Amino acid sequence: MNMHAATLAKAHPLDQETSAFGRDVIGDLSQHPKRLSPKYFYDATGSELFEQITVLPEYYPTRTELTILRDRGRAISAIIPKKAALVEFGAGATTKVRLLLNQCAFGAYVPVDISGDFLTAQADALRADFPSLAVYPVTADFTAPFELPQAVRAMPKVGFFPGSTLGNFEPHEACAFLRSARDILGDGARMVIGVDLEKDERVLYDAYNDAAGVTARFNLNVLHRINRELGGDFDVGAFTHRAIYNRERHRIEMHLISRKALTARVLGKNFSFRAGESIHTESSYKYSLDRFNALARGSGWTPLESWTDAAGMFSVHALVASD
Repeated sequence: MNMHAATLAKAHPLDQETSAFGRDVIGDLSQHPKRLSPKYFYDATGSELFEQITVLPEYYPTRTELTILRDRGRAISAIIPKKAALVEFGAGATTKVRLLLNQCAFGAYVPVDISGDFLTAQADALRADFPSLAVYPVTADFTAPFELPQAVRAMPKVGFFPGSTLGNFEPHEACAFLRSARDILGDGARMVIGVDLEKDERVLYDAYNDAAGVTARFNLNVLHRINRELGGDFDVGAFTHRAIYNRERHRIEMHLISRKALTARVLGKNFSFRAGESIHTESSYKYSLDRFNALARGSGWTPLESWTDAAGMFSVHALVASD
């Protein structure tokens, strides 16, 4: 163990955020097969790399969703209560939310994200461009219950969950998230959510194996983060990115594959890897419209409307909280 790891493991009391990260890493790497939660991709470096991914020629979801939000903004606006509080789960760059803010009369915006520094910077930029909009950033894990700011609790609520992030959850986790979001937003709430659709497997493969290697760096960055924040000693160069389509489960899987037999140490615990062994870092489920609507109904939401692009690559859904 290096000195930093020893300090973290024995002497220095971890803050709440780092403690959760460490507990999850230890628990996930102790599983068989090994895994890591995709929510830990998004430190400052990971968030910046993901923004680079969104403009890659192979990566269709962002530009397709933006087209839907731009073209269907008037229809989306029609189902949103006036002066509602817009609560964005997992807020990143503000490109998409700006489209809603330009077309809908929101009374407040509540971006929620685990990456506090990135969130603060984005909130400051938004305040400068929308000076009459009240912005209340909340640093929290949006997959767990959290408190809305007092200032918006009496307002109508609209959840916003773009970017097909729902696909990163296992189906039962997606259901749990939607139920939690319904509880946080309350009775009568609306939700606008992006969902990636099933499509040709080659298109999916290319989107997660870009020629520039940005997705590979994004995937490997989680090991750099473990080394930096938890005193790990992963030989990052000994791992390679792999993304495959699992046809049976309708999902893209991202893995980090060990090129050789090795041992890595994190917070005083050793983890051994065989040559070719995988750490499963992310799944991205692809839905049909019918399968997503069934998921929504089973999770406390009633589908109101759905919109797709002309090629049927991506979808945006409007939901209302069920009674």
